[in-house]
Amino acid sequence: MAGSQPKKQTDFEPEEIQNYLARVRKFIEEDNYIIPVHENRQKNKRFMEDYKINTRREKEIITGLTYEDFCYAVNNEKEEYSHETLYVFCKELELNYFGEKKKVEVYLKFNLIDTEDNKKLIVVSFHE
Repeated sequence: MAGSQPKKQTDFEPEEIQNYLARVRKFIEEDNYIIPVHENRQKNKRFMEDYKINTRREKEIITGLTYEDFCYAVNNEKEEYSHETLYVFCKELELNYFGEKKKVEVYLKFNLIDTEDNKKLIVVSFHE
């Protein structure tokens, strides 16, 4: 259906999300991930610039996620990738905003691709 929102999936056991996060951490530790900052992902770019998020800090934020930070999963909205599931997390952090500490809800959406011929983590969303 055109214009319909994908169904949010929330019925996961804690172990499933913990296992997913363990896989995410492995990709992060192996530097096998990207955070897109192209024209369609300007929120990611602005967030990292505004809060001075460098590679070390982005890794700390992502690897620090826990089951409690999980919000929902959803199938990829793009028809050619509809077989992929995106996982959404939200974590409140205290970040440096131009020299002042600011509490920020960080929204993270992951697409973990782990097939025989393609293994990578795409951090689709990394912003407020």
